[in-house]
Amino acid sequence: MVLEASFGWGWISDELERAGLEPHLSNCYKVEQMRKARGLAKTNEKDADLLSLLPAEATRWWEVWRAPPSVRDGREWMRHRAGLVAVQTETKNRIHALFHRHGVFYEETTDLFGGRGRRFLQTLARDGRHAGGVLPPGALETLRGLMRMLVHLRAELATVAWHLHRRLVRDPLVRRLDGIPGFGLILPGGTFRSHTLAAEIGDIGRFRNHRRLASYACLAPWSKDTGEADRTRAPLGRHLGDRGNRTLKWAFIEAAHGAVRHGGRWRVMFDRATQGGKKNRGRGYIQVARELVKVVHVVWSRGVEYCETPPPRPGSGRPRRRRRTSRPGTGQSSRAMVPA
Repeated sequence: MVLEASFGWGWISDELERAGLEPHLSNCYKVEQMRKARGLAKTNEKDADLLSLLPAEATRWWEVWRAPPSVRDGREWMRHRAGLVAVQTETKNRIHALFHRHGVFYEETTDLFGGRGRRFLQTLARDGRHAGGVLPPGALETLRGLMRMLVHLRAELATVAWHLHRRLVRDPLVRRLDGIPGFGLILPGGTFRSHTLAAEIGDIGRFRNHRRLASYACLAPWSKDTGEADRTRAPLGRHLGDRGNRTLKWAFIEAAHGAVRHGGRWRVMFDRATQGGKKNRGRGYIQVARELVKVVHVVWSRGVEYCETPPPRPGSGRPRRRRRTSRPGTGQSSRAMVPA
């Protein structure tokens, strides 16, 4: 059975498998291009006809990986948390917008949602008075509702973080990814980048090398130059694609910022690409993220721990040549082995 990897494919494929069938997922974008190349209109019947032709193809160019239920469950945790963080950010922005509409000022050095900022918000929500006057009744009730929503969101985020922490501390893969600079089990702000990698990648064996993983993570630049390249200027038309896992791209870019702050070879790589951080900082972080993809693939696929200085490749170390030394008083030379 072939079905498109569109909305709701998870439970449908599970039901097909429980019924004794063999479900396979097809790439929606490739099926769409196949339909457009044939000049067909978009209808459910014609899409089903195209899907019925795919199993007869010589290669499985149309198939995408069908994540098992355990991987999909891990993604549910992370995407639920990401949705809560997005709602929390929106709620904070609405509080800032309310302050702008009614001329509510506070100290610029104070974080509105930090310790002093929360005390200021509680006082304002209690009596509605601020330095510029008094909040109208509608604005005051809006502020109180937004603050209650913020409290519930923080409590839900803390619950999700507690459950994830219990699961992650027992996962050896996540512990190995935790040792890579820029990643971590739980970073400031509650970011679970290591678990994001484990949940979104799922099975590292489906990527033959780190280049395939970089392409899936939208970190392989595409070039659409025409004509002969001008070597006197930067290449045109080179950009990161968007046909891949954008959550994975976000995780690697965020990890690149942490790796640059970590220093060492990552800071050197960033400074070399940005002239010491003076220009093209975005490209510098992309280059660091691309190198992190290679490190993650090695650590995961080989089951090794991360080390700052990678060991030499097998067979790359050549024995040093013997040098000739003359024996004193004889004029004859003898060979002495220099210890490797």
